[in-house]
Amino acid sequence: MKALVWHGKHDIRCDEVPDPAIEDQRDAVIKVTTCAICGSDLHLYNNFIPAMMSGDIMGHEFMGEVVEVGHDVKKLKVGDRVAVPFTIICGECDQCKRGNFSVCERSNRNKDVADKVFGHATAGLYGYTHLTGGYAGGQAEYVRVPYADAGPVKIPDGLSDEQVLFLTDIFPTGWQAAVQCDIEPTDTVAIWGAGPVGQFCVRSAILLGARQVICIDRVPERLDMAKAGGAIPIDFEEESVIERLNELTKGKGPEKCIDAVGLEAHATGHLDSMYDRVKQAVMLESDRPHVLREMIYVCRPAGTLSIPGVYGGLVDKLPFGMAMNKGLTIRTGQTHVNRWTDDLLRRIEEGQIDPSFVITHRAKLEDGPALYKTFRDKEDGCVKVVLTP
Repeated sequence: MKALVWHGKHDIRCDEVPDPAIEDQRDAVIKVTTCAICGSDLHLYNNFIPAMMSGDIMGHEFMGEVVEVGHDVKKLKVGDRVAVPFTIICGECDQCKRGNFSVCERSNRNKDVADKVFGHATAGLYGYTHLTGGYAGGQAEYVRVPYADAGPVKIPDGLSDEQVLFLTDIFPTGWQAAVQCDIEPTDTVAIWGAGPVGQFCVRSAILLGARQVICIDRVPERLDMAKAGGAIPIDFEEESVIERLNELTKGKGPEKCIDAVGLEAHATGHLDSMYDRVKQAVMLESDRPHVLREMIYVCRPAGTLSIPGVYGGLVDKLPFGMAMNKGLTIRTGQTHVNRWTDDLLRRIEEGQIDPSFVITHRAKLEDGPALYKTFRDKEDGCVKVVLTP
């Protein structure tokens, strides 16, 4: 089969690789009908996440049709149409029973290594680092799906792939980020990043009843998309984020702040950003936390910071004393996708939201390597790429 394969920094190729097969009787094999390139994939493309290996199949946003099931699979059958959450879950461990699916205790098959790096292993993930199991991803014609009765979400007739594809990651990720804020009707929610996750943060905060939603970025097309979703845009290259937020909140700061950027934050003319880039270049720091610093500074005392943006390792010069003295609540984590999918699927069916709004580029799988660069460089108005094998 064809698949997009990681061969090193900035080196993604469409290769011929072996077809997946049933390895455990709880497995299923999915024929992929639609997949996408995610911002998290760019962290791998840019080689900021450790423990990738040449030959790894990329991609964790995918859906398709069940073509084979193991003998122990009871809930899926051949022909079922499913969206597959990026978190691999067993559905039976203590964390899964609590709905903490992104920290499933059984699905990471490299648990011993992850325990040493993180203290305790997190869940297995498709198409990601070997610290999360090294599972083959979904930017491919076929995918093996472990614990097939636990993770995949059955899709009802009448909904297109593009309407439901993002149930696999970015829609629940934006939703969880907003839910973690405990939004009240009087709240101002400020969101850093107008990429795909930021777009769903905007719409989720609106659906959850925020009084005012603000989105901070520098890419005009992305800010326009956020504005269309109900946000007040701030272009950080054209105006001071701190001054504008104070103006919009009468000097009090936003109650809730969301970092939808993560470890590759860009900032113009800021000393801390230049400091981070130098330290990152000489491998003395892995992540660029400009957004975290800015959120801690501007957030209203007793407010909440929600962090769906991915961080991979070590950050420096984080003003934690400021966060402590202001009494800020910090909530983070990979997304507990299956905690949210039933509700979000219902909202799609009822027409509250059509997640396909975020798609700007559609192409064949073999065009994927070139589109990684387009997406990374934000060229051609690219916000979200969808691929069809």
